Amino acid sequence: MTRKYFGTDGIRGRANVAPMTADMALRVAMATAHVLINKEEAAGRGHKSRAVIGKDTRLSCYMFEQAMAAGFEAMGMNVMFVGPIPTPAVAMLTRSLRADLGVMISASHNPYQDNGIKLFGADGYKLSDTLELEIEAMIDSADMTLGLAKPDDIGNASRFDDARGRYIEFLKSSLPRRQTLEGLKIVVDCANGAGYKIAPQILWELEARVIPIHNAPNGSNINERCGATNLSSLQKRVVKEKADIGIALDGDADRLIVVDEKGAVIDGDQILALLATTMAQAQTLSKDGVVATVMSNLGLERFLTQNDIQLHRTPVGDRYVVEKMRQLNSNLGGEQSGHVVLSDYGTTGDGLLTALQILSIVKNKKQADGLCASEVLRVFAPLPQILKSVSFTPQTDPLNDRHVKKTIEEAARALDGKGRLLVRASGTEPVIRVMAEGESEQDVQAIVDNVCDVISQSAPDKTNTKKGRA
Repeated sequence: MTRKYFGTDGIRGRANVAPMTADMALRVAMATAHVLINKEEAAGRGHKSRAVIGKDTRLSCYMFEQAMAAGFEAMGMNVMFVGPIPTPAVAMLTRSLRADLGVMISASHNPYQDNGIKLFGADGYKLSDTLELEIEAMIDSADMTLGLAKPDDIGNASRFDDARGRYIEFLKSSLPRRQTLEGLKIVVDCANGAGYKIAPQILWELEARVIPIHNAPNGSNINERCGATNLSSLQKRVVKEKADIGIALDGDADRLIVVDEKGAVIDGDQILALLATTMAQAQTLSKDGVVATVMSNLGLERFLTQNDIQLHRTPVGDRYVVEKMRQLNSNLGGEQSGHVVLSDYGTTGDGLLTALQILSIVKNKKQADGLCASEVLRVFAPLPQILKSVSFTPQTDPLNDRHVKKTIEEAARALDGKGRLLVRASGTEPVIRVMAEGESEQDVQAIVDNVCDVISQSAPDKTNTKKGRA
């Protein structure tokens, strides 16, 4: 299926530049409302539909929030604003408030100049590819006034003031009764994003000693040298404060990266490994195993296999992880980048939900065995893995170049049986991701550098090559 606007995680782009304009936000809202209302009426369930709208802390969120509200109201949908709040909270609130649609205005880990639109259905899951295609077709229809509500049926807007409190109580309910985090000193990097109030508050309520950093958003500092994609300040602060652990969220708080007491990084693969073995010992892990993406380290797969846990791989994107989990009835999945899905509790990646599970394990191990975070969290030895990104001009396709294809084939053969090579276009920005892993870091580095060089030469307009996360 070819999609014009929706990527792997909604619509995303530079704020106030097509496609991320106020006009597009208005049209997305109108088109989505039209599609959903028609389906309800066709099923004989006609009623006053309702949309929940959340956002992160970008300045442009105000513009898009109002544009989308206008679009929904024009089609006869009521709107509930929940303010700056994590993406998983929007998914939870959509279900809790019996809304028909959840909207999160965020560009996740991207810089503040970007923004995006994520859509959730009434069940709290991201909309299917099929539904997104229907919405795209309606966005581009010649007459967007089709289906406008009559004057008496225009929707209204209200603000739900208890959104943060309701989400905090939901998160607490994921822990065993009377479980606290007393005795833990935690540094939390809020990325100046959607979790800037909730993260420190819930950790304090659970009796931890909390040191919040990057928790003063000003509209333009979200993800700026902080958060899950830039850990240097968190690492330094954890060591300086002699903290037990550090946790880092991204801009919309749907992913988590951990730092141990020594400042070493614990990525999503290590988190998955720890949760999988802990849940298996408690007999709460589903028999169908764990779901991860093609980016997850081969060391994770080998570790899980040694523990009689099967790993299923999907394309990159937490939506594909969730789809596979639902197919298999699996209750644990995630990405190396820190999106972790615990389907016993939620429907999408949730940085704070995952953090509470990890912090609970660390607290219990410290209390029972005197272990520190580095001893608890580093579960397996990862294979050397190198990931680099190559920028390219939009509307071009460097991966279709004959020389690029040949180089990739040769590199894959060189790693056959000893590692993996993955080359893919990002679903959220115009870059090609090149990842390789194997027994020798030197060999892997040489392979990645060579592939990136060839791709750069095939895309002369943009040859910016950089290290990065998937």
